[in-house]
Amino acid sequence: MAKVKTRDRILTTSLALFNELGEPNVTTLLISDELNISPGNLYYHFRSKSDIVGELFGQYSHEINDLLAIPKDVEVSLDQLGFFLHLLFETIERYRFLYHDLVNILSRYQELRPGFRRILDSKQKGFQILCDSLANQGLMATEPTIIKALCEQLTLTVCYWESFDSLRDAGNRNNLDPRRGVYQVFHLLIPHLGASASRELYLLAQDYQPD
Repeated sequence: MAKVKTRDRILTTSLALFNELGEPNVTTLLISDELNISPGNLYYHFRSKSDIVGELFGQYSHEINDLLAIPKDVEVSLDQLGFFLHLLFETIERYRFLYHDLVNILSRYQELRPGFRRILDSKQKGFQILCDSLANQGLMATEPTIIKALCEQLTLTVCYWESFDSLRDAGNRNNLDPRRGVYQVFHLLIPHLGASASRELYLLAQDYQPD
């Protein structure tokens, strides 16, 4: 079995600590202690914690942008929509430290702002493409201005769901379930669908219903 490179171990361990404890509460010393390596070894690979955060954000950007690369002519079924949403919330959950205190993160790591803004725009455009697909199939009969407002609401829900879910669970960062996010988004969509599609999505939502 190939040996995991120290650089990759640093990133994996940092991500786990950031997610569990919150990025502001994690120091490079804590990371090196967790890995049982010297601070000098860590600094050889990353000169500062901001370099680690930037690298993890780059990984997240790559994953989320691949997911959001939705063809404009896509014809999506309600089942496929559920699968997409589950992957979306799972990806955000893997890098949840970025979203738990988003304003604070962006104020301290201002170099991340342009990337976050592009991801935000991509999320909204992705939802617009998916809603347009449903409308073109006759599943969603809604005025374009309402669809635009709905896509903004869906984007807002996705961006702040991690913070809301954590606060609702008394600040527990380790008991987050992507299914709850999918369930919420489904119920934002249901009122905008035709009767048959609305019923179908309601039944699909039961598979994501919180315990």
